[in-house]
Amino acid sequence: MTPPRPSRPLLTLLIVLFGYLSLPMGMTGTSVALPEIGRDLDASGAALQWVVTGYMLAASSTMLVAGSLGDLFGRRRVYALGAFLYAAGILGSAAAPDVLVLDVARTIAGVGGAAVMAGGGAIIATVFEGPARARAFAAVGTTAGVGLAIGPTLSGWLVGGLGWRSSFLVFGVAGALILLAGRLIPESRAAVRPRVDRPGVASFIAGLALLMFAVTQGSQSGWTSAAVLIPLLGGLALLAVFVAVERRSDHPVLELTLVRDRAFSGWLVGAVFITAGSVGVLVFLPTYLQGTGGLSAQGAGLVLLMATAPVFVFPTVGGRLVARGLPARHLILGALLLTAAGNLWLALALAPDAGLTRLAAPLLLIGTGNGLALGQIEVQALGAVAPERVGMASGLLGTARGGAGALVMAGFGSLLVTLVDARTGDRGLTAGVTAGQRPEAAGEFTDAWQWVVTGIALVLALAAVLVHRLLRPGANRADGPQPSVSREPEPGPEPVPSA
Repeated sequence: MTPPRPSRPLLTLLIVLFGYLSLPMGMTGTSVALPEIGRDLDASGAALQWVVTGYMLAASSTMLVAGSLGDLFGRRRVYALGAFLYAAGILGSAAAPDVLVLDVARTIAGVGGAAVMAGGGAIIATVFEGPARARAFAAVGTTAGVGLAIGPTLSGWLVGGLGWRSSFLVFGVAGALILLAGRLIPESRAAVRPRVDRPGVASFIAGLALLMFAVTQGSQSGWTSAAVLIPLLGGLALLAVFVAVERRSDHPVLELTLVRDRAFSGWLVGAVFITAGSVGVLVFLPTYLQGTGGLSAQGAGLVLLMATAPVFVFPTVGGRLVARGLPARHLILGALLLTAAGNLWLALALAPDAGLTRLAAPLLLIGTGNGLALGQIEVQALGAVAPERVGMASGLLGTARGGAGALVMAGFGSLLVTLVDARTGDRGLTAGVTAGQRPEAAGEFTDAWQWVVTGIALVLALAAVLVHRLLRPGANRADGPQPSVSREPEPGPEPVPSA
């Protein structure tokens, strides 16, 4: 591996942290703007949902590829290219004349965001070593949590005061600043530069994209229709092709030894389900609150702060608990169970007139579970990976999170539409209700919400059991040697970053 220049580690950390602050802020903040975007651009249904889903789909489809390309061609180079695409896509979103252009611009921004997030994690892993690396990743988790927390409230203020385009403009400027500052980051790459795994890249991106497309079409075309089943089966087939290609390739975009290790897989599964437990609420609850309770964008952002504010505090709490002897597997178990409890409580608390007081406790539980997991997943998973594979591992973690987020967003939205439509029997009314524009079916919308979040709670409880079993001591002993992945993760960090 070509090592980075030893100078400016603290400056490098600050630049990467700015990306981890602004990109999550823009991701969660967009959901607050959806009702106004729908009214202004006369959009609803899948086209409006794609403003958020398209970003997550593009990010999750390309994050693994971006991480591996960074290992090959230079992590700073891929990071800078990502910042350029992100800034261009977000600024294009601010100027979009219709929802189709907006969807395309958001998808471009998602590709850029994938490179920034995967590249940033890989840069941190190569610039810092040992305890300093653990502290740096704790800072990454805390910073990303702050971005998630601030995003809905900041976007609510911008949307309410200056319109939805202003929120995209602010985050587009942030992307341009990331691009400029990225020139100060030292370059690093793997020592050997094999050929790009083009069959692996193509089959992975196409397979995941078809899978996401099938899920988004379920509510419109019917879950058993050809428009859903053909892309669904095609996507699964391409992902099977991807696995077969990676097994035979001497330069795979994903070395399968990473996922064969049960400990690494445990953290990977934990990342997937922690994301799944919160992203639906973060994306769709503002629309519900504005459409059924008559809240403004600012009011919806304030309510959502209950789910995001704990992320200011609990990455630090989680790091300290692990540093003082709490097994990290117990921490992720507790995080998953808290998130499950929060979703179940939310199902009981939701009502058209539910306000901040009624929703605060379940949202705080969801945010606490999310906060405890943030940072620890990166520390435990990336700390166990050989240095030449940190880009690939960081990209895989980002892909797991992004893929879970995109699938949950697509499935959450499609299930809401399906359930509301089954109750109203009026497709036009359903589209307006789920876009936050038709309050007359608030009861049907609430029922649909309760069913969906209850299902998520049950899935999270089962996932907690699975993750705890994967991470139990000695779980890998029967699996044979896995030289590229360490058996023992790093200890949990104290949360103060140090260069």
